[in-house]
Amino acid sequence: MDRGSTDPAQDRRCAPHRPAASTAVTAAGLGRGEDGPAAATVAILLASFNGARYLPRQLDSIAAQDWPAWRLVVSDDGSTDATRDVVRDFAKAHPGRCIELIEGPRRGATQNFLSLIAQVRPGEWLAFCDQDDAWLPHRLSRGMQVIGGCPAGAGENEDGPGAGDGGERVNAGPAATSSRTIICDDDLRPLTPAPLFRRPPSFRNALVQACMPGNTFLANPAAAALLQQGAAAAARAGVVSHDWWAYQLLAGAGARLIRDPEPTVLYRQHRGNVMGRNDTLRARLRRVAMLGAGDFGGWVRDNVTALQGARHLLTDANLAALDGFEAALRAPGPIAATRLARLGMYRQTKAGTAALLAAAAAGRLRPIGPRQV
Repeated sequence: MDRGSTDPAQDRRCAPHRPAASTAVTAAGLGRGEDGPAAATVAILLASFNGARYLPRQLDSIAAQDWPAWRLVVSDDGSTDATRDVVRDFAKAHPGRCIELIEGPRRGATQNFLSLIAQVRPGEWLAFCDQDDAWLPHRLSRGMQVIGGCPAGAGENEDGPGAGDGGERVNAGPAATSSRTIICDDDLRPLTPAPLFRRPPSFRNALVQACMPGNTFLANPAAAALLQQGAAAAARAGVVSHDWWAYQLLAGAGARLIRDPEPTVLYRQHRGNVMGRNDTLRARLRRVAMLGAGDFGGWVRDNVTALQGARHLLTDANLAALDGFEAALRAPGPIAATRLARLGMYRQTKAGTAALLAAAAAGRLRPIGPRQV
């Protein structure tokens, strides 16, 4: 089968689901199109690999969404278990839905998600989906509501336009949201809500910290179009994380970014998690320690390369910040730390920001040799 081709088992006309005009799910006029607010379709992008053990619960939670207009694209990266059969069985159980199974690039989860972005159709919303979580029924409708109205308690991008404009901002330009999760054990038994980020999302934060988790991420059509324009550069650069890159690109482009304190996803913890929870002291210390490791400097370098490859999408102010950030990383340690501080780069805690500047002062963020792409 050719890479990126549709699974023959799903080789059928796949039109977006159109809910009846009487549906109660309108989210206060969000996603307004020719057919009215309920016509807004969400393209759910799920990257799979050997996920047969967990995938049925996730798929059932998608089917239970109270936002009726969605379609699902599963990009499988060469699973050797029953993952593909699980997806095919789910499609057969929901014949009125658009559910597609395609071949992934087989270069890891990040590259799989980046390749999936091309599957979003013009005018559709974009939702990333991990194979091992479970969505709460309001995962999509809550995101629609948040982008439309930014409810009290949500943290909004200080770089974005339209502060104070109220619920009509949804059509003003690119916007995206990520929510809190409920951390669960391997059997999806709730343990604790994920910690809340206190500082606002911004480009100066995005350059040094991933704070919009992909498993709760929802982007409006304008934001999805930006991600499509920048995805090729991210793939070439080999960025470590699709959601970190998405946060950076959208923040740099001046999109409205909102972090919602309302949990919408059960976040399963198991040995196969790419990053895992960050709410315990041990987890936080581990993440701070990563700042001083050589890997973090390499990740930052790759992210900068990806952003430079899409620099035409950035605002003038954020483009200047990116160039200043890249120059600071190449400076000798103490000078690098001073420049990063002057640029206003920050992580979500004072301790995290201090660790970032200490790593820069020690020369741990400097690129080491050219990256081969």
